[in-house]
Amino acid sequence: ACLPSSSLHPPLPPHHHYTMMNSILPHLRRAATTHLRRNFSSEAAPASGLMKLNFNLPQETLYDAAPVKSVVVPGAMGEYEVTADHVPIVAELKAGMLTINHEGGESEKYFVAGGFSLTHEGSTTDIVCPEAVKLDDIDSAAVQTNYEAAKAKASSAEAGSAEAAEAMIEVEVNRAMGGALGLNLA
Repeated sequence: ACLPSSSLHPPLPPHHHYTMMNSILPHLRRAATTHLRRNFSSEAAPASGLMKLNFNLPQETLYDAAPVKSVVVPGAMGEYEVTADHVPIVAELKAGMLTINHEGGESEKYFVAGGFSLTHEGSTTDIVCPEAVKLDDIDSAAVQTNYEAAKAKASSAEAGSAEAAEAMIEVEVNRAMGGALGLNLA
């Protein structure tokens, strides 16, 4: 007989992986860099081909109604791109790379721990994440080391225990970070 999946893995507290991410990500940053807050006063009208982006973390606003060309979102059901005049959509974000494409062709890449994306009528998208780190600020050697340590912790933990579940979250988060950095973690 098959066991329900809930009996194989004990439930974790509702915001457990976000709490874990808040403790993992600060250790993976390279030398601290100044975060530039994007706050533009000009309106991004759909006729311009631009959309408005609001990108918020609990401790700061990274973008405030900033006109951008598009945002590539790591949705829990798959990656998708939001552009001006996109249909309204609400999506849960998975740990992965969020890419903001600017009008001039440059792009900014962030690793996000999860969160939500809300695209409204009128070409406005709100991104809310518990933690986001510029991809350039993540130390790939630390990601690889943490990934290996998490795998070892997962393999030594008692099957079905909270320790095993926490270790698997660490494995998956570090695998996602490694993937965003172009590392092949297996």
